[in-house]
Amino acid sequence: MAVAPHFTNEFVFPSFSLLGKSAFVTGGSRGIGRACALTLAAAGADVAVGSSPSGVEAAEGVCQEIREMGRRSQAYACDVATSGAVETMCARVNSEFDTVDILINNAGVTRDGLFRKMDRGAWDEVININLSSVFDITQRFIDKMAARGWGRVINISSIVGRIGNFGQANYAAAKAGLIGFTKTLAREYARKGVTVNAIAPGFVRTRMLDGVPDKALQNVLDTTPVGRLGDPMEIAASALYLASPVAGFVTGHVLDINGGMAM
Repeated sequence: MAVAPHFTNEFVFPSFSLLGKSAFVTGGSRGIGRACALTLAAAGADVAVGSSPSGVEAAEGVCQEIREMGRRSQAYACDVATSGAVETMCARVNSEFDTVDILINNAGVTRDGLFRKMDRGAWDEVININLSSVFDITQRFIDKMAARGWGRVINISSIVGRIGNFGQANYAAAKAGLIGFTKTLAREYARKGVTVNAIAPGFVRTRMLDGVPDKALQNVLDTTPVGRLGDPMEIAASALYLASPVAGFVTGHVLDINGGMAM
């Protein structure tokens, strides 16, 4: 007969400390990725910071901020759309950091356009960077987490993967794919001490919004109940929770942080 678990009334203050943990944040040079890298470091983690080849200088700046907190950090530049380059980068991370306990898959691009005008190149680039690279990168870390009996994988999806968006068929497909990927891995690794979750931000004040026309941006504000854009640190705070020891009972979840735009 199964025995019910024993519960006590003793209160244990929840710990968000990541001391002794190491994290790898892809797309960590700017925006949400930068905020996640700095937040995890502030909680005690050593952080490997991934970036595109063009973002290496910014990534080095993030690493310097982390080192000033007393944590270890190293930048890794890579074209994540190329499997061979990903394999080389991940091998370096695994070699130079004894363990990677926390993986945040954040690297992403947009190549917007109406579907009837979208060419296969724009489709493939977004799918390869935003979705296929997550397969390649996660596969090189998650089994090592499982072997140690502890790990956190956090995939940065989007509100667009939840509800779609005009002119973003490629981006919506990739971000929706991340949600299905997250839920499947959560089931496969739940008994191995590894949680797999996703965060679906709404519209956040990052460089990705630089090319959005003022009229479209005003429409976003008008349809967001809190009446403003999100801040990258608001996304990073949720990543810290999901990465922390107290989130061990949360897996397969998609955390919507969108100011009420989609409920």
